[in-house]
Amino acid sequence: MNLASPNVTLLTEQQLVGSLVELMQQEQDLLIKADAEGLAALMPHKSELVQQLANLAGERHKALGAAGFAASESGMEPWLAASGAPDVRAQWQQLLGLTAQAKELNRVNGMLINKQLAHTRAALGALQTPGEAPEAGVYGPGGQTIGGGPSKRFVVG
Repeated sequence: MNLASPNVTLLTEQQLVGSLVELMQQEQDLLIKADAEGLAALMPHKSELVQQLANLAGERHKALGAAGFAASESGMEPWLAASGAPDVRAQWQQLLGLTAQAKELNRVNGMLINKQLAHTRAALGALQTPGEAPEAGVYGPGGQTIGGGPSKRFVVG
């Protein structure tokens, strides 16, 4: 089996990571807006891009291994040094830059998700009766607790 050179996938990887960065920026906007429907529509495309990128990286790793270098990201620098191709090094550096941008967007989006999750949990906690409390109490006009028992009403919002 004849394997391609490790640089064959670089341009396609750059395009896909660029598309992923754009998608993650859209994801960030949707997270800020708390647009669950928009996020749900975005996720299949994001998953597809990530899978395509994993496949291309796998092809590059196989080519690196076949060329006698480490079959991983760590094998790319030694291969680039041996190949002596400055244009390929520039492609690799651009891919690394786009990947760093995607990682940062992923980090920020994760923080936004955690913030939204904490807010949702707090809202749910405020609506629920504590499990150890026999009755849900509210304060009456005199400041005394009035036991109301668990509420059978639904909150619509």
